[in-house]
Amino acid sequence: MSSTGAPNKPGKRATVHDIAAAAGVSRGTVSRVLNGGYVSATARAAIERAIREVGYVPNTAARNLVMQRSQAIGFIVLEPHSLFLEDPNIGGIMLGANATLSAADYQMVNLVVDSERDTARITRYLNGGFVDGAIIVSARSHDPIIQVVGGLALPSAFVGHPRDLHPEIPYVGIDNLTSAEEITRRLVATGRRRIGMIAAAVDRDSGADRLTGFRQALGPLFDDTLIAEVPLYDFACGAKGMRTLLEREPNIDGVFAASDAVAAGAIEALREAGRNVPADVGVVGFDDSSWATRTRPNLSTVHQPADDIGAQAADMVLRQLRGEQISQRGVLLPSPIVWRASA
Repeated sequence: MSSTGAPNKPGKRATVHDIAAAAGVSRGTVSRVLNGGYVSATARAAIERAIREVGYVPNTAARNLVMQRSQAIGFIVLEPHSLFLEDPNIGGIMLGANATLSAADYQMVNLVVDSERDTARITRYLNGGFVDGAIIVSARSHDPIIQVVGGLALPSAFVGHPRDLHPEIPYVGIDNLTSAEEITRRLVATGRRRIGMIAAAVDRDSGADRLTGFRQALGPLFDDTLIAEVPLYDFACGAKGMRTLLEREPNIDGVFAASDAVAAGAIEALREAGRNVPADVGVVGFDDSSWATRTRPNLSTVHQPADDIGAQAADMVLRQLRGEQISQRGVLLPSPIVWRASA
């Protein structure tokens, strides 16, 4: 209703003045209710009733402009667009982060960096104040985004730990090195002796650490000719890497794939080559994503708690926005082995 008691005209946005007139109170009293201040129970009831009557909707954009807040958090993924859609691990991290942000009444803005042009565009976006903070996934060492976020002092959290990450920026992830070492030792314990690795994304801390863990687990069994490096954690790279290993060593009997998607590609390449998994070649992966139960046989792998990682990263950003101190620079979550039938 308007101040005369008539309904607002179509297209006319109800205002604080309309609420005050309908409730019979001052505009200041209405403002205190809208901003969480104290008023009497009688006045509050009258104002809440008037809000429903006049159809008042808060102007969040104007309120955020005054508060210099956007109520949005950027979710920045430094991967090709195709991998963003294909990788269930990224999807799990995103959903975990979104659930935490939504509960705090924040909107998540997805930003995918796939080129230098994307980096420049997103740098301008972050500088423009369109988000209050950022969650960054899959950053490589020396990535420009690290410098941008550090220079802006933007409340943020990284998923993973690039080597040149600013000391004051927190991160959340898992112990990739130890997890890779443990599952490789489990593979060795099945009796495999010619064991190779399809090492993906070694320009990232996760890929580099998984390769280091594999090397440490094998000790004298390690053969650097049985390392096939591929650029991405995806199915096609896994198939290509497996074909490379078969060319180098036809008698290979064990493979550690740097992700479940890579392992799925490797199993397909082995099938095409007439090799049986696990009778001829034992295969293990990493992530415990939906790929692990889509392969035949189901994949032995390392469980990465993607939802929890996303939730923790979002919580780190929100705590910074509330002015809280984060005691730990980094948080590592448990990543147990899940043993199935592929090895």
